[in-house]
Amino acid sequence: MKLLRVGPVGQEKPAILDSAGQVRDLSGVVPDFAGQGVSFAALDAIRALDLARLPVITAPGRIGPCLAMVPDFHAVGLNYAKHAMESGAAIPTEPVLFSKATSCLSGPNDPVILPRGSVKADWEVELGVIIGRPALYVSQDEALAHVAGYCVVNDVSERAFQIERGGQWVKGKSAPSFGPIGPWLVTADEVPDPQALRLSLDLNGVRVQDSTTGDMIFGVAQIVSYISQFMQLLPGDIITTGTPEGVGLGMRPQRFLRPGDVMDVRVEGLGAQRQVVVA
Repeated sequence: MKLLRVGPVGQEKPAILDSAGQVRDLSGVVPDFAGQGVSFAALDAIRALDLARLPVITAPGRIGPCLAMVPDFHAVGLNYAKHAMESGAAIPTEPVLFSKATSCLSGPNDPVILPRGSVKADWEVELGVIIGRPALYVSQDEALAHVAGYCVVNDVSERAFQIERGGQWVKGKSAPSFGPIGPWLVTADEVPDPQALRLSLDLNGVRVQDSTTGDMIFGVAQIVSYISQFMQLLPGDIITTGTPEGVGLGMRPQRFLRPGDVMDVRVEGLGAQRQVVVA
């Protein structure tokens, strides 16, 4: 299934794409896509619906974030070897974990807003993993059974805040609009191998990132299992799993986002995003 949320900011309603690509209204039929609303039980309830009986949203307009809110927005850094090298970092021997503030969530085509004082805003196409059942101390073999689905993420980052201001990376990862997710939550049954997806990002029409999730240092099953050794993952949590090489930080000379820049962000089978950068 491809689940999405449509409508103005703060007024989004849950919807589903049918087999003909029409957007069908789920509001009033199922809860919004957050927490238990993306649990396995909730997804099974959606599967049981006769989509032909649901109203078509003929002019859906804006697509919102595919999750209304998240309990936690987890992230993995330096998870592609070439990206670690272009960042001047050692190849990790364990996943590098950090968090993004949940208030950074935005729609896939909403503007990316440069925060006050920003001088080094950067782009990062990533595979997002959405949890569907609680996970604590799960093995790698069990891990994917806890994944409800996947989505496109642009892990927008302010490198000066992240690297030069001390403390933890969360400061450079969490400004409003720094977490575009969607357009869809694609359920796990439609993604048989999360390590076989091409992902790319174009900046102003020029391809700057182009790789596959097969190049991850730590795969999705490893990441879910690893995080669950330290904390409980909950339905509706999202994990963004790292970016390949080609970010502005790694360019020579470095290139950071400026007002008017346009990012086109794609993950195979999960849809596309487009963000215009504004001051």
